[in-house]
Amino acid sequence: MADVHSKETRSYNMSRIRNKNTKIEIVLSRALWAKGYRYRRNDKSVVGKPDFVFKKIKLAVFCDSEFWHGKDWDSQQKRIDTNKEYWINKIQNNIYRDKKTNERLTNSGWVVIRFWETEIKKNLNDCILTITDIVNFLR
Repeated sequence: MADVHSKETRSYNMSRIRNKNTKIEIVLSRALWAKGYRYRRNDKSVVGKPDFVFKKIKLAVFCDSEFWHGKDWDSQQKRIDTNKEYWINKIQNNIYRDKKTNERLTNSGWVVIRFWETEIKKNLNDCILTITDIVNFLR
């Protein structure tokens, strides 16, 4: 199946995708802030530049979109029709990088939480509860 967009439209759409201050990050950020949590956003001094960093207790929180981070990758990669080799390689590299980032942070004494986009959208309160439980445990 061919792409439903022209090459120019697809290129434009892809160029609009941001790597920080995404909708899911903003939703989680507002909910955390309302609960009284204070954190750093996209801290470059922490491996992997987590979306939310609680430095004192060494907690890193990532908000991962399903496409870019390869949720259900074995089945989802079959859906890619355009520029297949490029996208499969790119997403697999992202999955590998995420795994290595988790390992490096964990080996440095950090606790790492990763939420999928749909988790944040559909179960925001569960995400906040998970963070709350871990923050309370680490304090």
